[in-house]
Amino acid sequence: MTDATAVPKPPRGRVRWVICALLFLAVVLSYIDRLVLGVLKPQLEQLYGWTNSGYGDVTGYFQVVYGIGFLFFGWLIDRVGPRIGYLLSMSMWTIGHFAQTLVTSTTGFAIARIPLALGEAGTYPSALAAASQWFPKKERALAIGIFNAGANVGAIVTPLLVSFIVAGLLLDWRWAFIVTGLFNLVWIAAWWIFYRQPADHPRLSAEERAFIEAEPAEDVGRAGFAQVLRHRQTWAYMAGRFLIDPVWWTFLFWLPGFFSERYGYDLKNFGPPLVAIYILADVGAIVGGWYSSHLLKRGVDTGRARKRAMFFCALFAVPVMFAAEASNIWLAVLLIGMACAAHQGFSTNLFATPGDLFPRYAQGTLIGLGGFAGAAGGFIAAKSLGALLDAVGSYGPFFVACGFAYLLALLVVHLLNPRYVPVTDLAVRPR
Repeated sequence: MTDATAVPKPPRGRVRWVICALLFLAVVLSYIDRLVLGVLKPQLEQLYGWTNSGYGDVTGYFQVVYGIGFLFFGWLIDRVGPRIGYLLSMSMWTIGHFAQTLVTSTTGFAIARIPLALGEAGTYPSALAAASQWFPKKERALAIGIFNAGANVGAIVTPLLVSFIVAGLLLDWRWAFIVTGLFNLVWIAAWWIFYRQPADHPRLSAEERAFIEAEPAEDVGRAGFAQVLRHRQTWAYMAGRFLIDPVWWTFLFWLPGFFSERYGYDLKNFGPPLVAIYILADVGAIVGGWYSSHLLKRGVDTGRARKRAMFFCALFAVPVMFAAEASNIWLAVLLIGMACAAHQGFSTNLFATPGDLFPRYAQGTLIGLGGFAGAAGGFIAAKSLGALLDAVGSYGPFFVACGFAYLLALLVVHLLNPRYVPVTDLAVRPR
């Protein structure tokens, strides 16, 4: 069965891809800002006597607040749209990013990162809402894959940039937060000047506008949490996020510590391994989005295309279970890099679920619920890993769990949403 919606041949206009580029840069900045602390972790541990449990509290409570922020921004984006939503989001997280220069303890960082977590929670609700406005279904997964790849670019840039600022220029660690935070101000100005809805954008050609608006218009309204939670498709999306997000979060926050403790690498030399891992992840994000979009263009129905892409991604994650015992750092890099690529390809297709199955007025709410579920899983993982490392000093159980997480997530998603049928009976309240 193929999708009934007919999308005309792509036009010559490129405004929608400029929007995609801005979304990509926003994701890059969000990951730089959240990862600076992880890169500095080994140095701050030595300077201030941090424990793994203490650092687990910092990352765990970040994810709790991040999850709550996802619920808020999911609700907000449905009401104010991505233009205002993204401005509020990045402004808030920039305040939290700068606030980290004022503290030194794990408790202090946990508190300072509250506005960072709240603001960054608006990244994906805003980006996905913008993609839904600007891209028809058959281009949407590719667009999501491109800006989702910004997470990996941010992860690549951060260790190199922080190493240059702190180890290369011999500046105090606080300058890593100051310099990276200044980039946000430039993006905020660019977003405010350029972003509009397609119907209101002065630079959009009639041809490109017709292409974007070719899909049938939807009823205008609002859907609250109670209405969205009544559907199995919602629980499938939330379950998938709950199971896979903890893997990605833990890689982001703990890999510098793993390389330091397992292989003796520090701020001066663990940049190349991290860069290699996130280059592989970047490839996974784009290939995962391209593959399902390719299947859709060949006439494969949406659910089969998304799940087939997720299945192949899940297979690539399995070998990471051996990473903790890798004989050298580059073998560990290969295994972890494959898992990160798998995650990004898998999540690109999972992130397409709101746009595939729900009307636009409900997508922000669903994205918020999914983000909350993912953050809840991340909190459990962070607290558990911190306690595990202080008790036994081994990352082994974590990597084993990572190896099976994606196959389990796909199984659960399929059982909850086997037919991948769009929601057509969503209760709606007028705006």
